Amino acid sequence: MTSRSPAGEVVKRLRTLLRRLRLGPQDRVPPERVLAAELGCSRETVRRALQQLEGEGTIWRHQGKGTFIGPAPAGIERPVHRVVESASISDLIEARLVYEPALAAAAAQAATPENIKELRELAIATGAARDWWEYERLDDAFHKAVARASSNPLLAAIFTTLASVRGRASWQRRHDAMFRKARKEEYAARQSILHLAVVDAIAAGDGDGAYQAMRRHLETIRGLLEC
Repeated sequence: MTSRSPAGEVVKRLRTLLRRLRLGPQDRVPPERVLAAELGCSRETVRRALQQLEGEGTIWRHQGKGTFIGPAPAGIERPVHRVVESASISDLIEARLVYEPALAAAAAQAATPENIKELRELAIATGAARDWWEYERLDDAFHKAVARASSNPLLAAIFTTLASVRGRASWQRRHDAMFRKARKEEYAARQSILHLAVVDAIAAGDGDGAYQAMRRHLETIRGLLEC
């Protein structure tokens, strides 16, 4: 196999190789140069394949120490982008439940009329989404607009990093399935109402109300994901 081999085939061959090596949880994976020689491809191709496996939670990597089988042990400090790459859907929802209600409360104290106008338009638009792709785009835009309405660039930047998990295939497949199961139009309409409750609280300068409204919205999402 050459470095021009399809990425999916390299990932498949890498999985087979790791199984053949009989590595157990937290065992060290051979270096990239060794894997590249075994698979007959470039180290860059191996690196991309490892990134995919890390995103799935099959392996974890620690700069300067190596690559290991399984999820990272608790207490291991890793770069934020590595944590985000390997975060599960459950991790994402739990993190959003901690962060976003407080972010909405901050927005209630700082939002401008222009922020509120944008939020209301997006909240209404989510209810009229024609398909999952449109709903996902509008919902993502709504939550990022709440972050911007906090008028704190650092808070908004942290949320953008957190929200990047939504771009992973596993989240999109799960959210798409949830959207279909909840009967598209009904799901979009219900979430639009919850979005509007967040907007109303922000517009009223009600920090506690914004906190609770955002939490109710995210609790609903978590409940649907667990069904």
